Amino acid sequence: MPVDKVTLEILKNHTRAAAESMAYTLYRTAHSTFVKETEDFTTGLTTPEGETFAAPTELGATWFVGLNYGRAIAMIDDYRPGDIAMTNDPYSGFVSTHSPDMHIWKPVFHEDKIIAFSVGHIHNTDVGGAVPASLSRTLSEVHQEGVRIPPVKIMQEGQLNRQVLDIFLANVRAPEQNWGDLKAQIAACNTGERKVHEMVARFGMDTFREGVADLLDYAEAQARSIIRTLPNGSYPFADYMDEDSVDGRPCRMKLTVIIRDDDLIFDFTGSDPQLESSLNMPTGGDERHVLLLVGMTYVLYSLDRSLYLNSGIARVCRCILPSGTMVNPVFPAAVGMRTLSCYRLHGLTFGAFAQAAPKHMAGAPGSGGPIVNVNTIDNRTGRRIMAAVSPMSGGGGGRAAGDGQDGSGANQGFLKNTPTEVNEAEAGIKVLRFGLARDSAGPGQHRGGLGTELVFQAFSPNTRVTARNRDRTHFTGWGIAGGLPGAASRFIRNPGTGREVDLGNTDILSIDPGDVIHVTCGGAGGWGDPLQRDPEAVLLDWQRGWVSTEHAHDAYGVVISGGAVDAPATQARRAARSKEGTGTFYDVGPERAAFEAIWTDANYDALTECLAALPVNWRFYAKHRIFDAVDRLAPEARCGDGSEVRAAFAALRAEFPQLEAAFSR
Repeated sequence: MPVDKVTLEILKNHTRAAAESMAYTLYRTAHSTFVKETEDFTTGLTTPEGETFAAPTELGATWFVGLNYGRAIAMIDDYRPGDIAMTNDPYSGFVSTHSPDMHIWKPVFHEDKIIAFSVGHIHNTDVGGAVPASLSRTLSEVHQEGVRIPPVKIMQEGQLNRQVLDIFLANVRAPEQNWGDLKAQIAACNTGERKVHEMVARFGMDTFREGVADLLDYAEAQARSIIRTLPNGSYPFADYMDEDSVDGRPCRMKLTVIIRDDDLIFDFTGSDPQLESSLNMPTGGDERHVLLLVGMTYVLYSLDRSLYLNSGIARVCRCILPSGTMVNPVFPAAVGMRTLSCYRLHGLTFGAFAQAAPKHMAGAPGSGGPIVNVNTIDNRTGRRIMAAVSPMSGGGGGRAAGDGQDGSGANQGFLKNTPTEVNEAEAGIKVLRFGLARDSAGPGQHRGGLGTELVFQAFSPNTRVTARNRDRTHFTGWGIAGGLPGAASRFIRNPGTGREVDLGNTDILSIDPGDVIHVTCGGAGGWGDPLQRDPEAVLLDWQRGWVSTEHAHDAYGVVISGGAVDAPATQARRAARSKEGTGTFYDVGPERAAFEAIWTDANYDALTECLAALPVNWRFYAKHRIFDAVDRLAPEARCGDGSEVRAAFAALRAEFPQLEAAFSR
């Protein structure tokens, strides 16, 4: 029997408060900077089947409100009071999405029956593996990405499983830090268990059980109501990461959003094959995997802020995930850098929905700024340091309602920057600058958000820097409705000196004492014609140091002279510029436009078809060989209809007769 609306609203507030209390416990007791400052963690409560019915909104990573623990929960044969299970293995239960994310779950019993699970995860700064911080685009198989713990009990009826803990801590670079964070997770789960018992005592078991089911149904109904406001149709969109591997080819992600009344289909056909790098997303073929639907949740919440955030939202969508592609890789594909792929997928989702709701969606979120980690030695104490410096963000896209958020917002707003004082105290570096990057925002009537920039100096030899999620040095974040793309990101060693090196998308390097690293995020895309932007708004950005005189003139047609807008010169400049035309709905930038002039939709459709016919282990190699063949064609031999791709594929089959066995199966 459904719970009455008043009681359900009260229960809803209690469940969310319980999740917030869990988050606060974890936040206050964690050891690593990345948890206690950046807040890369989650807490929550799930049904016995693993659906999340309560998650915090004030603390932690808001990505995972639809996280489903079901497959991981089922991998433990028997639960008893006091048990706590954990896993960080991306291929065991598909709840952990890369090895640094340690998920734990505790059964909550009432009269010998499990009535809920208290759950959560933290991102460990390091879990061992080939590189400090465990993650790099250079890695090609999951075995290189650190120790993997399949679902196992870390607590058995209240007693610590020391053997499992010792195995875990023996394989990481900062065991005291990892153990401190794990204890904080356990404390948070214990808090969740206590809060569930309090709710049962207050509402009664029947009301609690029915109320939880009603909360999931309520979120689903809200989501369906929002979808019904959008026009039915098929809305395709594609975007790219600069490289699919080290010095590789562009990595394409394609999404077609299909709206049918109050249902959604996300079709990922046309995305790249499984990669020989760590950009793959471990979904296990789950058609409602949380990684795939984060952007959808953001879109629906943007359209209606009253949307209740839980796993019920996921029920409105079904994903089509071709096996052996980067969105559904097979073991042992590396997956550590799935964060970058997720960032791109969020923007991809915004871009697809922009066709259905152009006045509600924003330009591309800024990106390309890494999560910087430092592995060094404290010269005073000789102590080995393994610390996250700061997550860097490119801001939110410009939108019809106004400018994008600067330096945060969009799909990364939950990640908090680490205070400079903490970075210097815990990472063994000196921060020379941390702020907003001038001229990084995508111009528009409403400009995109500015990216951030960080300049720091090292003091010890062999200091290892990992810059996870480096990207957008080539393909920049697109603008919409006449808005222009954001600026590219940059990664420079020893800028302004005779030893300056442009590091491009490098994500791991060793630096020397005295070396300076300068990293800049790409800015977010703009919305609307930049020539329609209020000149006084451009002047204000100039006064703040966010826009240069030259950029104001070139991008916005605003002439600034003597610290003020020269109105006649601005009017003349804009009149001359307006004759150039306004372009298309999406402005993807000259680099991407040039690439897509060769790699048309027809060529990519042919590539997708050809690669799907191959065994998974051949697809990435074949993609690169086909790209090489198309590159060698003279411009007049390129027609963009897919024929050149099919010809290159036929030549590949002729070169490798062993492939014929695969076609005959």
